[in-house]
Amino acid sequence: MKDSTYGVTALERALTFVGDCRDALDVGCGCEGRFIRILLERGFRCTGLDISSEMIALAAQRYPGANFTTGDICTWQLPRTFDVITVWDSTFHLPLQSQEPVLRKLCEALSPNGVLLCTCGGGEERGAIQGEFGGKQFEYSTLGIPEYIQLLWRFGCSIRHLEYDQHPEHHVYLIAQKT
Repeated sequence: MKDSTYGVTALERALTFVGDCRDALDVGCGCEGRFIRILLERGFRCTGLDISSEMIALAAQRYPGANFTTGDICTWQLPRTFDVITVWDSTFHLPLQSQEPVLRKLCEALSPNGVLLCTCGGGEERGAIQGEFGGKQFEYSTLGIPEYIQLLWRFGCSIRHLEYDQHPEHHVYLIAQKT
């Protein structure tokens, strides 16, 4: 994924909802850091989180101006609030029972008017989904779009944008803002 622009259009759209804010968190940042790069260019103080210490080491070499942490979002304690949190293609790899508590944690970690950009997998119903990436099949899980939207509302966020960005694939991204 080096030099990939995957998801960048969604990030650019999400940033249109951000005021004069400066702290950003990229959950599941991986080693390439395309979101970190854009956020740094926009003047954000960036934190990247990934469960892979190898990916974090590579990202830290690539972007020495950002802070990187190895951790599991299910157990990691967020150190402060953030104005922007990106969670691109990460939470749907979590066990289904972990997705709601993680979503609550992320919403609670948003500053007032903070923006959350996340993917949630497609489909109307919760459950397992099969997908393909790079010619390989993989499985993930989703709460389903209706439940995801209800949870975001319950956790104090308004939906600003929802898009099936790879139609007919079941890939959905949401932009939510803390109200």
